[in-house]
Amino acid sequence: MKTKLIVLWVTRDTEAAMNMAFMYARNSKVRRWWDEVDLVIWGPSAEVTANDKMIQEELKVMQHVGVSIKACIACANRYGVTEKLKALNIEVVSMGPILTQELQAGVKVISV
Repeated sequence: MKTKLIVLWVTRDTEAAMNMAFMYARNSKVRRWWDEVDLVIWGPSAEVTANDKMIQEELKVMQHVGVSIKACIACANRYGVTEKLKALNIEVVSMGPILTQELQAGVKVISV
């Protein structure tokens, strides 16, 4: 049975993102603590991602090691950063239905 973790990043707090959410997501994939790891960019974190080069570089590393990165399209549109996120190879989608389905299926979620 495959294990899956969703790391839900919802704040502007780059320190918490770098030292908790990103570190755990990356290490979870590299050290095989979870078979699948998704990082979800939701709310104000969409704007941070679009404008912070250090965050963008860390996201590239996570993508390279196999972390799937998605962003909420409603949030990206609200902050006017949809195209910037897509240019970073981030999948920008309607996250409400996806997160609901994953939660109902028992997927583990942590948030920052």
